[in-house]
Amino acid sequence: MPARSPARRIAKSAVNESVAVIDIGSNSVRLVVYEAMTRSLSPIFNEKTLCGLGREVQTTGLLAPDAVAKAIAALRRFRALCRVIKVGKVYAVATAACRDAKNGPDFIAQAERICGAPIEILSGAREARLSALGVIAGIHKADGIVGDLGGGSLELIDIRGHRISKGSTLPLGGLALQDLSQKSLKRAERIVREDLAGLPQLKAGRGRAFYAVGGTWRALARIHIIQSGYPLRVMHGYTIPADDALDFVRRLRRLAAANILADIETVADARRPLLTYAALVMEYIIRVAKPKSIVFSTYGVREGLLYEMLPADERAEDGLIAAAGTLNDLRSRDPRHADDLIEWTNSFVRVARLKETEEERRLRHAACLLSDIGWRAHPDYRGEQTLNLITNGHFGAISHEGRAFLALAIYYRYAGLNIENEAPEEVRALLTPHAVERARVLGAAFRVAHLISAARGGVLQSTHFRARGRKITLAFDAKVADLAADRIGSRFKQLAKMVGRSSAIVKH
Repeated sequence: MPARSPARRIAKSAVNESVAVIDIGSNSVRLVVYEAMTRSLSPIFNEKTLCGLGREVQTTGLLAPDAVAKAIAALRRFRALCRVIKVGKVYAVATAACRDAKNGPDFIAQAERICGAPIEILSGAREARLSALGVIAGIHKADGIVGDLGGGSLELIDIRGHRISKGSTLPLGGLALQDLSQKSLKRAERIVREDLAGLPQLKAGRGRAFYAVGGTWRALARIHIIQSGYPLRVMHGYTIPADDALDFVRRLRRLAAANILADIETVADARRPLLTYAALVMEYIIRVAKPKSIVFSTYGVREGLLYEMLPADERAEDGLIAAAGTLNDLRSRDPRHADDLIEWTNSFVRVARLKETEEERRLRHAACLLSDIGWRAHPDYRGEQTLNLITNGHFGAISHEGRAFLALAIYYRYAGLNIENEAPEEVRALLTPHAVERARVLGAAFRVAHLISAARGGVLQSTHFRARGRKITLAFDAKVADLAADRIGSRFKQLAKMVGRSSAIVKH
């Protein structure tokens, strides 16, 4: 998996201008501004207002006047913000409440005048497809059922890699359920049970992942993270075994019945009443689909909309490598060095005969791209700061285990391998002992490489690995022979020992 050349990455970034998506949902109205229209989206501004447009649509057929007024005020602010930020292009979409309400067209006409952009009213099928594309953009090799739970509807769609099946939409969003059931949980449970029983999209989910998209499901994930003491606060890619998730949502429903949920400070006031309905829908999805795991995705309709617009070659790019490449361009002393480092570690893995899966190779390449992003920090804190940046970074196409691996590899590159500088246990606990050791080996390799090259491109290709028996030799071409030093020899000896080899350094 060779990295794209830094020159191409920089050139592409330079010609892109910021892009915004205004998302008029049944519960919230949101503006997200992204730095550029690229494979790796970087939000530079994100704001939502919980308006509750879909609060009464199921029973009255209308958007509530007070909700409309609140949404209009939010849209005026969003338009002003786009002017302040100097957004290059604004896209706008509206979902279930606006497509179902009789006064939806009048509201959309007014909203378009305010936004200064056409608003696409998404059909249920279109919304499902965009949610699926968002998950494809944000989850590496996704395989499972995408469920996008909004305020007005639930969209379900099957994805396998880049293949998308036909989706379906059901009026099971939190506000819609609250409205249809007249706030009776027993009625709501009957509605959910009848709508989800035997649904073909769910039957295909057995033993696969269920990708949960939507703000209220993210709120459930946030509660689970806090209650379980999980070390990362990153919502995207947070994964719960289906059995554990089923126990959790059932417990949450019991707490709601006892009126305990009202005190959950981590969830916005306007969203708390909807948690019970979200838990109810999740419970029946797990019971019917019998998935292997629940994976929470912060990538959804907005990201899917922009991903769909990319050229085919950019859509095919690895999202993690694209994100790591962007960070390399922005933060490294010489972005070309990362490409050299990829080839240099490729050679080391081959000569040392280290076994490596496709995913392990992918993560190693991403780590190479991230290996110099912490140089501006104080030397005593580079390891700690880069570990925090990577574990909590805003990028997708990586699991939480992958985040931990990358963070540890770069941590060891900066902090060293001495026991007194050991990485935090809570991050190491996310990985198997084998994966932690792989991160240590990669960090040790980076310590050799960066000492040789001073993180400058065009140097590492003048050094070569050779193997003879159990000994690995690092040979320096004549033109870089003066770079060889005892300190490099010590670090290379440490690296070779970690993979069960002896070492030597020679000069040609």
